[in-house]
This record gives sequence, C-alpha cells and structure tokens, in this order.
Amino acid sequence: MHLKENHSLTRLAKFALILALAAPRLFAQEPIPADWCRALPRPQYKSLERVPVTNPWFEVYKPAPGVFAIYEPHQAEETIGYLIVGKKKALLFDTGMGISDVKKVTSELTKLPIVVLNSHTHDDHVGGNWQFATVYGMDTEFTRKNAQGSREDAQAEITPDQICGTLPTGFDPKTYATRPWKIAAKLHDGDKFDLGGRAIEVIATPGHTPDAISLIDRANGLLFTGDTYYPAPIWLFRPETDLNAYAKSIRRLAALAPQVKLVLGAHNIPIAPPTVLARLVAAFDAVRAGKVSATPDSPGKVLYKVGDISFLMRAVPEPKPH
Repeated sequence: MHLKENHSLTRLAKFALILALAAPRLFAQEPIPADWCRALPRPQYKSLERVPVTNPWFEVYKPAPGVFAIYEPHQAEETIGYLIVGKKKALLFDTGMGISDVKKVTSELTKLPIVVLNSHTHDDHVGGNWQFATVYGMDTEFTRKNAQGSREDAQAEITPDQICGTLPTGFDPKTYATRPWKIAAKLHDGDKFDLGGRAIEVIATPGHTPDAISLIDRANGLLFTGDTYYPAPIWLFRPETDLNAYAKSIRRLAALAPQVKLVLGAHNIPIAPPTVLARLVAAFDAVRAGKVSATPDSPGKVLYKVGDISFLMRAVPEPKPH
C-alpha cells in the first residue's frame, strides 16, 4: 500500500471493505470511498488559484507566478508535479502516476518546449515520462533500472483502497504499468536550466532514494523538495533509503531557508513556509537520537511524529534473548 498518510485501516474496517467488495452490490456504479478520501478536499487549496483543465483526473493550481501544481487527488499518493514556465522553455518536475494523460494537461498550460526532471524515480513520479522526448536522469543505477518501467509497483497503486472516486474513462487496470522511458541526458548536482528569464538549479538530495533531487528558483525564492519533504509521513523505510544521506540532504536544504519564500513538496499540499526546513532537521535529529517514541504502523514499519512532521521508518528488530 503506497500511501503518503497514515491511512492504516483497523482490522474491522479491512474486514468490512473485503466484505463489501465480495458481496453483490445493489448500486455497483457507486465506488466505495477509501478512508483517506474523507480528508479531501484539503482546505489549503482554497487559498490557491485554480486553473481549469479539461482532464478531470487532475486538478491544477497556481502556487506562484509561472508555476503550475499538477495534482492527482483521486489516487492515494496525491502526487503533485510542477510545471515551471519561463519565456523560452518550461520544466516539468515529475510526471505523476501515468494513470491519465499528463501531456495533454501540460499542453493546455503552455505551448513552450518542455524538459522533464524527476524528483526521484519511484513509480508515482515517473508515470508520464514516456510521453516526453527530453527527460533528464540522475547518473545512478537506481535511475537506470527504474527507467525500464514496472508493472508490479503500478498495479499496487490501483487497488480499491488506493482510488478515490472512479478511474479515468478508457483506463484499463489490467494493463496498467509504469512504461519505460528514455533518459535523454545525465543530470548532476548543480546543473542549471535557463528557461528564458528564469534559472532553475538542481540540488542533489539523496536519502529517500539515491537519485533524489530538489530544485531551487533563487530569483523567486522557490524550493521544490520532491519527497525529501512533504506535509505527511515521509517515507524512509524502503531498501534504497539511506538515513545518513537523508540527514545531510535536509541540512543542505535548511541552510537555504533564508533565500526561500515557499517550499513546494511532491504530495498532498503544494505549499509550506521555509521555516519547515529547520523543523524538519530538528525532528529527524530527535528521532535518530532516540528522543521520540515510535507508534507501530503497518508490518515492519513504525511512525515517528514530532509536531506536524512525521517519518515512516523501518521497525528496529528487538534483540533476541540469549
């Protein structure tokens, strides 16, 4: 279950869901709402300008001038990609789930040529990569492997508890997979993209994954953090996660706070104040120092919560008695 919130169902709720799915239903056209749907719509979106698009799978908002947050509220990841527009080019930071046509959405937002960068290459951030000709990738084996696509990861994203509402018309769940894409060029820490009157700089922020990056638009005070920070339990339990690297990366981002006006994460809500960066470091340090109690989550995972910041991490096995 690939969720960005602590949406764990109780045993009773799970049983009720299974029973409901298995039994004949009088109103089959009405999907069973997953528990996480109840938090939607998130109130923070009321403060943002919504931009109309024709594809109902997506919602698009404008968190800053020349920036479009492309949000997928109907799937539990609640992914957010960002289209950053200059005068000559546009940069798309993540292409989402690949459940619906993100390229059609971007074509409604800009007619400029688009280059794609990924905050990292987990399946929920690269689903639409195949639709674009120019996709940069970090020079890591993790990136190259994920560029080959994945069916198993994609299929896990469309189980009933992962979908809010209905899947797009014409979508075939049986064939859904993250399609392979071509890495057009290698990406490195410090690379800069001139979009025409707008410079975007790449900051390597490994930890969540080996290929994780953030972007900074220094002139406009915008920091795009991918999955290094977002306002929900941050996933730090997967095999590719490196906690030491993550600690270094968040310190690097926190040092940028005086230059930042807005932090834009890759899930749930596209806006956070720069003060969150120092709090992120302090919260993670407290967890690693053993100052925060863990709450059991799904099997093999525990949740650490410090104020409004939380981390979903691997449970440490208890020592065996001698």
